[in-house]
Amino acid sequence: MLILAADVGTGTQDILLFNSDKEVENSLLMVMPAPTQIIAKKVRKATKKGKTIVFTGNIMGGGPSTFAIRAHLKAGFPVYATEQAALTINDNIEKVKAFGIQIVSEAEAKKFASEENAQEIVMQDFDPKSTSSALSAFEVQIPPNYAVAVQDHGNAPEKSNRIYRFELLRELIDKGGKLDNFVYRPEEIPEAFTRMKAQADSLLKAAGNRKTRAVFMDTGPAAIFGALTDPAAIQPSVVVNIGNGHTLVALVNENKITAVFEHHTSLMNPEKLQNYIIKLADGRLGFDEVFEDGGHGAYIKEALGFEQVRSILVTGPKREILEKLSESEIREEISNKLHFAAPFGSMMLSGCFGLLAGFLEKYPEPSINLINH
Repeated sequence: MLILAADVGTGTQDILLFNSDKEVENSLLMVMPAPTQIIAKKVRKATKKGKTIVFTGNIMGGGPSTFAIRAHLKAGFPVYATEQAALTINDNIEKVKAFGIQIVSEAEAKKFASEENAQEIVMQDFDPKSTSSALSAFEVQIPPNYAVAVQDHGNAPEKSNRIYRFELLRELIDKGGKLDNFVYRPEEIPEAFTRMKAQADSLLKAAGNRKTRAVFMDTGPAAIFGALTDPAAIQPSVVVNIGNGHTLVALVNENKITAVFEHHTSLMNPEKLQNYIIKLADGRLGFDEVFEDGGHGAYIKEALGFEQVRSILVTGPKREILEKLSESEIREEISNKLHFAAPFGSMMLSGCFGLLAGFLEKYPEPSINLINH
């Protein structure tokens, strides 16, 4: 069986082509710029040329692209966007308009994009055509099985997306916190996950009439469950995913997430992160403490106490926050349990291995076991 897993982050998109006929370590992989980074680069080029930008496509991850769009507007150049593309910038269309972006229909967008000094930019998280093109250069065909992760804050036009995101995470943890609770076939994606639904729609459309099987996850839980495929993952575990944009930390026992906090990586430092890890495991980390510090929040359904934690697994491209500490900077109680997870030898692919596990949860293959390898 061939499965293409794509973990779409803020800095990179990590792509893994899994082949069940080979050792997992022999899977093909690519770590490429994140779609929002690509969009941001296209916007900056358009700004230098003084072009009008027309955004089409669908809702996708923002961050870098949004900053570039605001700089384009500040420079005095027009921006048009269809409503679906504009939702990338903010869930509230009135706020998008207030930035200076003009909302147009699909037909109007095509008209504006055809003008001489205009450039159309298509919003899309995972682009199967680009991935297929890259693989085809090496005589590799893209398979009909997909597992894709994006970070989805949910659709909350009148509410902080940080608060709403944690309401959604809390609901999934309360349902059981197992891998199955965080994985969706296209028809199972909740209405609140607008970014995930948009990606599912565009992927299935691009696949055409092929017999496509696909699952979708949020990037955070994908990385957590992927890190658990590392042989050092002795539970109860605290899994720490330090991504380019966000840091997600989860307490996991019997393959169930029982407590979690999420923060912006740029606001984390070694001392704060170590303190939060211990407080989460002890059940002493509150939502307000993280939220008021600029993070997304925290939720604790069940805490075992830090002494009961048997392993602390750290993964993600910014893991040097903990990895490069001197002996005097790292707390002894953390150092004794610390392991820098690299599932199947690939630290950057933790999310992809979580996606593979999620795919196999929805489309079981008894002969494939990612845990005992």
